[in-house]
Amino acid sequence: MIYPVLPLILGAIAAAFFRGTMRTVLMLLFVVLGAWYLFQLEPGQDLAYSFLGYALLPVKVDALSLIFAKLFHLAAFIALVYSIHVKDTVQQVAGLAYAASAVGAVLAGDLLTLFVYWELLALTSVFLIWARKTDRSFQSGIRYLIIQVSSGVLLLAGLLMLLKTRGSLLFTEIGLGHSGLEGVAAWCIFIAFGIKCAFPFFHNWLTDAYPEATPTGTIFLTAFTTKVAVYALARGYPGTELLVFIGAAMACFPIFYAVIENDLRRVLAYSMINQIGFMVVGVGIGTAVAINGAVAHAFNDVIFKGLLMMSMGAVLHMTGRINGSDLGGLYKSMPVTTVLCIVGAASISAFPLFSGFVSKSMIMTAAIENGYDWVWLLLLFASAGVFHHAGIKIPYFAFFAHDSGIRTREPPLNMLVAMTIAATLCILIGSFPNVLYQMLPYETGYWPFDVTHVLTQLQLLFFSALAFVWLNLKGLYPPELRSTNIDVEWFYRKLAPAFVHRAVSGISLIYQRVYLQLVDKLTAGVKSLYSPDRPTGYFARLWPTETMVFWVAVLLSCYLLLYYL
Repeated sequence: MIYPVLPLILGAIAAAFFRGTMRTVLMLLFVVLGAWYLFQLEPGQDLAYSFLGYALLPVKVDALSLIFAKLFHLAAFIALVYSIHVKDTVQQVAGLAYAASAVGAVLAGDLLTLFVYWELLALTSVFLIWARKTDRSFQSGIRYLIIQVSSGVLLLAGLLMLLKTRGSLLFTEIGLGHSGLEGVAAWCIFIAFGIKCAFPFFHNWLTDAYPEATPTGTIFLTAFTTKVAVYALARGYPGTELLVFIGAAMACFPIFYAVIENDLRRVLAYSMINQIGFMVVGVGIGTAVAINGAVAHAFNDVIFKGLLMMSMGAVLHMTGRINGSDLGGLYKSMPVTTVLCIVGAASISAFPLFSGFVSKSMIMTAAIENGYDWVWLLLLFASAGVFHHAGIKIPYFAFFAHDSGIRTREPPLNMLVAMTIAATLCILIGSFPNVLYQMLPYETGYWPFDVTHVLTQLQLLFFSALAFVWLNLKGLYPPELRSTNIDVEWFYRKLAPAFVHRAVSGISLIYQRVYLQLVDKLTAGVKSLYSPDRPTGYFARLWPTETMVFWVAVLLSCYLLLYYL
């Protein structure tokens, strides 16, 4: 059996040693070969060996791992096509190595292999952030790396405790319904997965780092890390009810930040958390329809979110600007990019006949069928919100809001080709959902195009659009301001540095005062024992022999006493 990660690793090596057209051809060829090999695999074709007496399973092939591995090859191919014009070797190598890490993680059948790729995801992806070569990207990359490595440390601690209790490293269902050491291990792994999945209060690494990456690097980042985490939750914690509530919160709270955000790539970063929330809800419900919906939505999200990120990356590449306050009127000089962006916006908004509709409806159906009525209402609100901030705000403020006076041209051909591939897939999957459904883990017979689903979604979208138009005409819609918004990251970007600065200043002041007083006292003591000016000090006296004998006797007595004690 060929290790499925090997073609991507060879592609990364080729990117390091070749240049120009040869490098492009080899990278794309290795990705295609890797995808072709995956389509030859059948569930149950695992790769196992023993290490230090423990059974390891570096490749576990089943329907769940296969669909994610295929998705990551597709995402890597689109991202490579989009970045053909980039000559930066570091970005090309890091991008393919990052994709290889993601594929290795979803195929890992044991926790030790998962941990190795978990950390490689962080180490390879951070170079895509640093590649922008700005102070902001460097600082953001450092924060990103610290948080990602912390997730890996929690995963390592959890797997070691789980090994002690279970005696096995195999990555099977973990769940939270345990007590004792196994319960602690389950929570450690759960939090590790949650950090990479951008759970509430752990989410700011995503909105902080992704918008600071290069235009092409962001496409890789959008595809892999969070989707690996969704896969890990689906493998380890299906049916964990806590995930339903966490997912509902994730789907709702980013809406408020995305609406007021000026940086359009940061708007999409918040939108990503919103969409991951739907997936987490599906995993938490845990039924066949819900898991299928979570996996299908992860698949579609990589494509339509990648399409939106590519369109904004094209705008940034051609204009050097990405704030909504600086853009507008670009439909005149970038009409093709505008149309492709609208396709992505329709897909993320779940318009019928676009990809988001055929996956998001599965999760919402599972919620209402399993008694989570209020969660369904929250997801309905989140659906309306995502239409506002991603379906309308992104294309409107970038291409239509006002004429910014910027006149440019369409991005390079390879960027347009990549966006066209993604847009075609959005329409294809949305119109013929069985193309995707046949790859899902479970057979459910679900069909999205019934009258109830279609009418409900169309009504939701229509009235959301009406609300946007009314708010905009009345001047009540939040304007695009030249500002940087921070939420929970305020604690570690503002509060923590200020606290550390004050603490260090206080400790330094105390140290200086104590040090100066100690030096003064020691100096005075030395002067009292020895005075160089006149022989009046204690050590300047003439000691008689009997005094020396006395002190020797005292020291000897102390030594004997301590020895016998």
